[in-house]
Amino acid sequence: MRYDAVIFDLDGTLLDTLDDLADSLNHTLRKNNMPERTREEVRAFVGNGIRKLMERGVPAGTEVSAIDKVHADFTEHYKVHCNDKTKPYDNVLDMLAKLKNNGIKLAVLSNKADYAVQDLCKRYFVGLIDVAAGEIDGIPKKPSPDGVYRVIDKLGVQAEKCVYIGDSDVDVITAKNSNMDCIAVDWGFRDKDVLVNAGADVIVSTADALFEEIVK
Repeated sequence: MRYDAVIFDLDGTLLDTLDDLADSLNHTLRKNNMPERTREEVRAFVGNGIRKLMERGVPAGTEVSAIDKVHADFTEHYKVHCNDKTKPYDNVLDMLAKLKNNGIKLAVLSNKADYAVQDLCKRYFVGLIDVAAGEIDGIPKKPSPDGVYRVIDKLGVQAEKCVYIGDSDVDVITAKNSNMDCIAVDWGFRDKDVLVNAGADVIVSTADALFEEIVK
């Protein structure tokens, strides 16, 4: 077995969270008398944390104090509605179970707010995920390797025996910054050419193909 552990991104990799993110953003924008965003716009905005989603979602030139208000309103709504339409991608749960049965440790590292990461992992991945971490104050977000090193330490494994799985350029760069192998998936929030341009060496299109790539 090449790997002792696998670290997964969450949004766009294990879970399709886009509709709930878009709904909460648009609820918040309406509440603050700002124009709504399309699903495809939100798809392009996500990946760098909730604050960056707010900054990209509000009209250009919005004052910081107004963005702070939007951020607080989004958090209030998303905490309640983060699982209205969210669902695992096809065969992801079976893939995780098979990896676990092969003795591989599994973790989630996301730029998503930690409250949502913990909530969704408890809902969907009971008994499967050993460590789950979202955005935490004081720890730089991906593509910084800091969060990866923190997860690796908790897992008790070496970086060279881990692989990072994600759907975005941020994930590919995170793996490179962490001196870790990377497998990109093309079913998520970024198109395949974005992954290629970020330097992805291995790209898979199904959860079954991902399993085979990890254990080969």
